[in-house]
Amino acid sequence: MKTIYDYKVLEFSGNEKSLLDYTGKVVLIVNTASRCYFRKQFKTLEKLYLKYKDQGFEILAFPSNDFLNQEPRTGLNLETYCRLNQQISFPVFKRIHVKGDYVHPLYKFLQTKELNGNINVKPYWNFHKYLINKNGEVVDYYCSFTNPMSDKIQNRIEHLLSQ
Repeated sequence: MKTIYDYKVLEFSGNEKSLLDYTGKVVLIVNTASRCYFRKQFKTLEKLYLKYKDQGFEILAFPSNDFLNQEPRTGLNLETYCRLNQQISFPVFKRIHVKGDYVHPLYKFLQTKELNGNINVKPYWNFHKYLINKNGEVVDYYCSFTNPMSDKIQNRIEHLLSQ
């Protein structure tokens, strides 16, 4: 069975980043969009990240324009929005497709039980979240409406961090 460690993604600089770099960490993967109603979650995602990052937790954000063109920004414009406007310190990668014919291989893995062994749920909207354990396996997902600071998410993160 594959894990997220089998995938590479692109940083804003264009450099390839291996997800092997997150080995042994609990990871929350989120598809984002700057013009989405749920963009308010940038702040709560940052709060969640700051709370757990020193315990081995990471958030990986993947901007996507797949839902009603709510992420028109690209490149430096998108990076500036995330870093300065939203004051995000967790990793944000280049814009990708999270659904459809051109879905990024990482997102194909995240949403396909035959590949990840556990979850068979596609993102229905922006700010859909996938939770990954320390072994790089998909263990849970949360819909856009789920607040990143919810007890449901925090309890699961704390449980995975303690394993």
